[in-house]
Amino acid sequence: MSNNIYAQRRARLASQLASNGIAIIPTAPEQRRNRDSDFLFRFDSYFHYLTGFTEPNATLVLLANGHSILFCQPKDEAREIWDGIRLGPAAAPAALGLQTAFASTELDAHLPVLLENTAVVYFPFATHQGLDGQITHWLEAVRCKARQGVTCPAEQRDLCALLDEMRLIKDASEIATMRRAAQISAGAHIRAMKLSAARLRQGLDTREFHLDAELLHEFRLQGSEYPAYSSIVAGGANACVLHYRADAAPILNGDLVLIDAGCELHGYASDITRTFPANGKFTKPQRELYDIVLASQEAAAAATKPGNRFNDPHDAALAILAQGMLDVGLLDANKVGSLQDVIEQRAYTPFYMHRTSHWLGMDVHDCGSYIEPSEAHVVTEKIDPVTKQTLQVRPSRILREGMVLTLEPGIYVRPAAGVPERYHNIGIRIEDDALVTGTGCELLSRGVPVNADEIEALMF
Repeated sequence: MSNNIYAQRRARLASQLASNGIAIIPTAPEQRRNRDSDFLFRFDSYFHYLTGFTEPNATLVLLANGHSILFCQPKDEAREIWDGIRLGPAAAPAALGLQTAFASTELDAHLPVLLENTAVVYFPFATHQGLDGQITHWLEAVRCKARQGVTCPAEQRDLCALLDEMRLIKDASEIATMRRAAQISAGAHIRAMKLSAARLRQGLDTREFHLDAELLHEFRLQGSEYPAYSSIVAGGANACVLHYRADAAPILNGDLVLIDAGCELHGYASDITRTFPANGKFTKPQRELYDIVLASQEAAAAATKPGNRFNDPHDAALAILAQGMLDVGLLDANKVGSLQDVIEQRAYTPFYMHRTSHWLGMDVHDCGSYIEPSEAHVVTEKIDPVTKQTLQVRPSRILREGMVLTLEPGIYVRPAAGVPERYHNIGIRIEDDALVTGTGCELLSRGVPVNADEIEALMF
């Protein structure tokens, strides 16, 4: 992305600050992995959204008049020999399109001065451990000048409230990056599918980590920096564990494999789940449940369009899933009643226990309110039919062009009394990344097949 995009974002944010306000946005800290080794550094999303800067130990200060000040690591030849070249404060303004830059070692000296005579200080609440303490320390230094006629900010506000709204609607450059990330991830899923069938046909011992390795290889081969999250590669019964991690369990002939994996590209996540037969051929029970889940996702996609609510795709998927559970006997209508009863009493939860969507962007579970801001004051009280508790319900978010959300229905069948044995230990989830367009939605991640017949054709 060009520096102009980041400058435009900073200008837009500055225009929303209170008159004579100041915003402080640090990047993420480096994290120790063990003894003298750090985890691979990943910048803070809010900070990167406004700067495009990827080095650690940096802080952005933004004034209401639009003036941007970066505090970054100073040039240090000895450290650069070990850790890599630093941009440095002298080069930062021109390189990043900022007005001013100082060394991060000067942060404590400059911040109290910058806070003097400002009205409101903004920073991201509850996102950086110790930041509120730092700000308190700087404000104490400002208060010490009260006898000199210096005023201290009387108010602190959460900067996330403003940035979350900005990040929720993706611009053209963000969409292009997310589309490419989804393409890379789709290619990785295809590699894993093909490897699974090929190894089993050759009679080779096949483990979850073999498929995970294919994902990681393709991510990096195509230029992605990291996985967007820890990949889930779950064979057989492991697919019924929602946040299972790729491990060493065997991939067995006749089992399904659930892979939930996506790469991160230039700070933007993709998030794809596919469930496929390890040997390339669905059994009849597997196909029965798979087709229900796919139909529910198609219903969710049809409900993802401007003007609809965030909850609409979930409700659409849920109706198909619940009816499917009744049709195949996972739920007994004589015990649970009609489709409406199943939904109202949440009788489906033993087999579907999560929501269908979440926002997607720089973070895999991206920021942004799920309540429509213009209707946050509209509160309806209702009695939960299961817990009998009184709930306060607010209208869910109105979908708008440029929003990106996942569509990820599933069915997970653990062995239990009354559950048809033919479905035991089958776990299925299908997930795609949906961009809300002017007329509906674009599924960015359909570069990997989703139709059962197409999956079988790919794997043979």
